[in-house]
Order: sequence, then C-alpha cells, then structure tokens
Amino acid sequence: MNRLAIIITTAFLWVFIPIAEASESESPPTKEQLVQKRMSYYMKHENVLMPWYYLAAVDQFERNIQEVRTDIPKRESVIAIQFSDEFWSGALNPSENDKSPLSIAYFNGLGIDGDGDGIADKTNDEDVLLSMANYLRQYGYGEDNFKLALWDYYKNEISVNQIVAIAKLYEKFRTIELDQHTFPIVIGADYSYSGTWGANRGWGGRRNHEGTDIYAPYNTPVLSTSYGVVEVMGWNQFGGWRIGIRDNHNSYHYYAHLAYFEKGLQEGDIVKTGQVIGYVGSTGYGKEGTAGKFPPHLHYGIYKFNGRTEWAFDPYPALTRWEIEAKNAKK
Repeated sequence: MNRLAIIITTAFLWVFIPIAEASESESPPTKEQLVQKRMSYYMKHENVLMPWYYLAAVDQFERNIQEVRTDIPKRESVIAIQFSDEFWSGALNPSENDKSPLSIAYFNGLGIDGDGDGIADKTNDEDVLLSMANYLRQYGYGEDNFKLALWDYYKNEISVNQIVAIAKLYEKFRTIELDQHTFPIVIGADYSYSGTWGANRGWGGRRNHEGTDIYAPYNTPVLSTSYGVVEVMGWNQFGGWRIGIRDNHNSYHYYAHLAYFEKGLQEGDIVKTGQVIGYVGSTGYGKEGTAGKFPPHLHYGIYKFNGRTEWAFDPYPALTRWEIEAKNAKK
C-alpha cells in the first residue's frame, strides 16, 4: 500500500469510527434504565424534610400533564420538572435565562446548582430536581406543609390532591413502577362487552355514554384495573353504588352500578392492580338504593386530568388490551 493510500485509510478510520461509536452510545435508554436513573436522583436529593416520594410525585405529575398538553413543551429528559423563567431566575431578574447561582439568589429565583459545576442550569436534571427539593423543604416537614408548598406553586387544588395521591402510592409500594393494569372482571367469569362509548342515554336528561358496559351476573367480583387511591366511594344517582380510583398517571377510574363494595374498603385506601373492590350489580337511576332498572353490569370509565380540566376518554381499547394480557398471564 502506498503512502497516500495509508494516509487516506487512516483518516477514514479516525473520522468515521468514532462517529459510529458515538451513535451506538447514544441509543435511547430502556424503560428500566430510566426508572433506575430517576430513582437514583430521587434518593440522592431526599432527606428528613423531603422524602423521595414527594419529589417523585411532583416529577410524575409534571410528566403526566406534558403528555396530554399541547400548550407546554415536553421535557425530553430523565426528570420532567420544568420551571418558568420567572420562577427559575427571579421575577425581577433582567436575565431570563440566568445561570449564575449568585444572581439568581439575589433576585429570589429558585434555580440552584445541583451537580456542583458552578452553574444553575434549568436544562440540567440534577439542578432542576435539587431546586424543586429546596423549594419544597422551605415549607417544613409533613403532608400539610407539602400541600401548602404545592398550592403556592400550582395554585390549583386538584393538582395538589393528585400529587399527594401519587406520593401516597409511591410511599406505600416503595417504587415508581406502578404501571401494571388488568381487566376489571376476573378472567374465567361469565361476561361480555363491546364498544359502547358515545351511545345515547336518556335517564336524567339526554347525554352520551362515557365508558364501557361489561355485562356479568350479579355479585361477580370487580377488580381494580390499576394501582391507585380510592378518591370517591358511595352513591350517585346515575351510577348507583360507585367507586372512583386515582392512579399515578392522573387517570380517574370509575366503577359504577355496583351491588355492594368489598368489605372494609374506604375512601382514602390504597389499592393494587387486581384487588377486589366491589361486585357487579344494577344500582342507579334513582334515589339511594334504587336497583334493577337495567341488566346487571359494570360501567367502567376513565377520566384524565391535564392540570386544568378533566375529561373522559374511551376505555374500550385499553380494556381489550388488558383482557388479552390477563388471559396470557393466566395460561
């Protein structure tokens, strides 16, 4: 090989091989790797005044609303929390993207250097998480102070309650991996269902059906489709005996027309996926105790909260997927 060929070949190796290696090293992390990284951040910045599950709950709430809102940017990083320029740099700071911890502190901004590089960068995960931890710690220890800090930050009671519910789930199960779902009727029971979303309903005024009806015999056990906190439990003139459960993704799972509830279950209880919460009935369409105005079935609905409003969406696609997964798990 002549000298020119050697030079060209060497140049090719130096230019292209590092690029290929960099491309391989930048492959997106797996879900398991993201969970591990998030947990490592939460544990690093927790202390006596700020348990890890409070930080994790705020982070998950931010991730939830970014997934369903088009008016706020989605933070493509390990940590989803993002601050406005005003909160980060300080309301009177002339530099909106200030990265100096000293000047940010002077203007009462929240931004802090979290990784020790001397820069308070709101695009840096550690800086962002420590800044939120520091903000929450200023209010003191305990759930009441946590709620007060959240109220001052979000100015929305529903947002506060959702974050607290997520924190309770994480505290109870000691993990942020709570995405398992299942079908609300045990596989093997006698049931049937179809897509009934949007069908007309006449009782109590003309309205559209916001859910899926799953027909099953009286007293068939009803299972929680997710991990969650029992937010509402009792009588509703439309839904009869019903239960509302909030999960860690800002989703409210609604189970209606129950014959009765699982013994001992109360509002505020934490449930896990597949736990029995009640039994199929035909209650509703009248005053408390009314039953038998329609065949026994479970009305199942899902509502999503985006930080401002809550709306229903068709649960049928999720139900068909969870049914298949539950059947496969039983094999």
